[in-house]
Amino acid sequence: MSTTPEFTSLQLRHLRIGWTSLLVFVVLGGVLESMHGFKADWYLAVGNETQRLLWRLAHAHGTFLSLVHIGFAATLPHLTKGCGDGESKAPPKFVSASLTAALIALPGGFLLGAFGGHGGDPGIGIALVPFGLVMLVVAIIGTLRRLPR
Repeated sequence: MSTTPEFTSLQLRHLRIGWTSLLVFVVLGGVLESMHGFKADWYLAVGNETQRLLWRLAHAHGTFLSLVHIGFAATLPHLTKGCGDGESKAPPKFVSASLTAALIALPGGFLLGAFGGHGGDPGIGIALVPFGLVMLVVAIIGTLRRLPR
């Protein structure tokens, strides 16, 4: 197991990112539930179905990815294996950056997609979602490759 200062620093970074973003997305969910519970007309209007869906998707994906960051922080001490060339002492910085990009792009794409859409179509911000998905897959594969067998 790796417990170098670099790994510890990266672990704390992901714990901070995970818990902070969890707070943000749980509050977003609470606001969305409150608008629904208080029957906010502009929120529940039939013409805003796409916006509601995209905001809920942003909340759900953001909450999920926040928990993934916390899980990644817990996994970091076990990531000792290099990518196919023996043992590596370097922390997985590219995996870390990919996971952080996924946290920004995936829920951010849903959130931004709620604005500027026409009819049932989302706005241009939705284009961030596929990028976020690719970054998440890259982070997962990178994590799996570094786990010892």
